[in-house]
Amino acid sequence: MRVNGDGRRVFFTGGAGFIAGHTIPLLLQRGYSVRIFDNMTRGDRERVAEFAADGAVELVEGDVRYGGAVRAAIRGCTHVVHFATVSINRSVADPHESIDVNMTGNHNVFAAAADEGVRRLVFASSASVYGEPKTLPMREDDPLQPLTPYCVSKRAGEDLLGFYRRHAGLSWIALRFFNVYGPGQRIEAYYTSVINHFIQRLLAGAPPVIDGDGAQSMDFVHVGDLARAVVLALESERADLPVNIGTGVDTSIATLAKILIDAVGVDLKPQFGRRPVLVSRRAADITRAREILGWSPEISVEDGMRALVETYR
Repeated sequence: MRVNGDGRRVFFTGGAGFIAGHTIPLLLQRGYSVRIFDNMTRGDRERVAEFAADGAVELVEGDVRYGGAVRAAIRGCTHVVHFATVSINRSVADPHESIDVNMTGNHNVFAAAADEGVRRLVFASSASVYGEPKTLPMREDDPLQPLTPYCVSKRAGEDLLGFYRRHAGLSWIALRFFNVYGPGQRIEAYYTSVINHFIQRLLAGAPPVIDGDGAQSMDFVHVGDLARAVVLALESERADLPVNIGTGVDTSIATLAKILIDAVGVDLKPQFGRRPVLVSRRAADITRAREILGWSPEISVEDGMRALVETYR
């Protein structure tokens, strides 16, 4: 494997996934080399092969549940990005798998990073640690009330990072991602699958189907903006704290439907159905992201959705 620049190498768990596919090009531009660690059950082999073509990216197939494999693969890396996880919907369907992968996997990665003396670890946390917010926007020091095994594992991951900071001096930032969307996302993504379903139905000439009255809201953040936040978190001077990554805008599902109807250019009205809603509203306070990372979103929901529709065409 060719090592770029000053020898900075990122150990990237879940590095064959959706968000990683947008983050790795930015890492390469910044002079990092990347070692992807992924079990490839859902990974994009074609995309990984494209990254690996110039020698600055390599793939190690492995499972974060196996500490020995993690420790061997992380050796020689200077930074860590930990994205490997079981998704929120799968965690509800199979809590045992979720706890096994997310909790044990988190510990294996954090312990190995601490033992190997990495300079910075960036953890993909989630806005789901807040549960149902009492007020908007949601701030990092708000009470945390995780509702599913996935959400619990994200909160526990942040607490575990605090332990390894105190115990071994591990430098970390936990990015609490809000509702990430963008090209290349799998259609079954729990919180943002609504976007893909709406677009597919509209392009087929069918109206979007909204669960409930459409008043529930999300903070949709484009994957390109999120990828920039990951790189900035690897390099920020301040660390050892969680940081919200969203837009600060709560977009209702009814508004989202209108944005997508306009983007597709069809004359259709949404239909309304019924399905339980886990969290009714979300909007991030991104003051800390601006202050700690120097980050703010650059892609508006309207622009991002229009661009996403074009990728479907």
